[in-house]
Amino acid sequence: MTHDLSAQLHVIGQHARHAARQGARASTAAKNRALTFAAAALRRDQSTLLEANARDVTQARLHGQDDAFIDRLTLTTHSIDAMAEGLEQIARLPDPVGTLTGLQPRPSGIQVGKMRVPLGVVAIIYESRPNVTADAAALCLKSGNACILRGGSEALHSNQAIARALHEGLQHAQLPADLVQVLPMTDRQAVDILVTLTQWIDVIVPRGGKGLIERVSGLARVPVLKHLHGVCHTYVDDSADIPLALRVCDNAKTQRYGTCNTMETLLVHQAIAPSLLPALAEIYLAKGVELRGDESTCALIPQAIAAQETDWSTEYLAPILSIRVVSHLDEALDHIAHYGSQHTDAILTNNWENAQRFLREVDSSSVMVNTSTRFADGFEYGLGAEIGISTDKLHARGPVGLEGLTSEKYVVLGHGEVRGG
Repeated sequence: MTHDLSAQLHVIGQHARHAARQGARASTAAKNRALTFAAAALRRDQSTLLEANARDVTQARLHGQDDAFIDRLTLTTHSIDAMAEGLEQIARLPDPVGTLTGLQPRPSGIQVGKMRVPLGVVAIIYESRPNVTADAAALCLKSGNACILRGGSEALHSNQAIARALHEGLQHAQLPADLVQVLPMTDRQAVDILVTLTQWIDVIVPRGGKGLIERVSGLARVPVLKHLHGVCHTYVDDSADIPLALRVCDNAKTQRYGTCNTMETLLVHQAIAPSLLPALAEIYLAKGVELRGDESTCALIPQAIAAQETDWSTEYLAPILSIRVVSHLDEALDHIAHYGSQHTDAILTNNWENAQRFLREVDSSSVMVNTSTRFADGFEYGLGAEIGISTDKLHARGPVGLEGLTSEKYVVLGHGEVRGG
């Protein structure tokens, strides 16, 4: 069985590699035609998509999945339209492929510059959200890559239905269907094999919970674009504007609880804590947020419970917030360096020197001044969409959009020059 599965995946990888060469040379117009036609197919086949999704939802309920899981899995007429709109938005984005930059003449007479090119074959491994199938395929297609999509078994019928619309778009634009391949197999072994196919796959993108990402990262022989978890901090400096801090800290925690860019730890300078924390606690408690604090926090907020050591490094993804009072900026920076996950961290301050130190010294993929960590998102950054967020330091860092799915190679233009001795 394992041998047969491995053979199947090698064939899929080989087809993707062949298609990637055609994707790399595809015109912007052809890629945009494929995306806009696929969007129209999604809208046209809405009832078919809903029927396929209903089968997945029924199976998920039979397997005892919770309401949050069912919510992520369920498609509606609104979400299908949003999926289609997402494809159209990506079609409207500038095409990064083939962009030539930095062309400079050298004393030898040659010109040296860089060209932006696709990565090649991108494998995306994800869980229960069917919309990822459309988003990931569209980003890979527009950036000239072939993609292999391995969705969760719980969304198999939904993902296959979405794939049919994407293949219609590719056919309409006379592009190879193998540019987008959705794996038909749901075996966990498929992932174990997929992440080792170095001869066919250039990069792996896992999208899902920490368990999935740790497993993929541990097994992969192919480079992985990932973040494990989002322990995001907001530090309120002693010079911060209190109304601004109330607004931003409220939004950073309560706008959505279950996202990787939601604030999980609030750090507050001891000079501003007596003015800020009681008012902020009133907002949080009214919204049902459980507060866990250090000794100073609990003295200022009677409803807070004592934080444990593990709280400072926990991504709650829930209405729970850890709060610590610090004596100065350096203590806040030390806390973030020790407990943070290099995802997103923010400072609220009117002291520009402190803001500059925070920007330079916090080693995270997004670092912010006087705004909410919830802005760490490809759409909010003007990327149109994202395939995920990377906390790695090589290649792409932060939200990964079209440019993050490409790299640069040197190009040299000459006129018959030869190198002398």
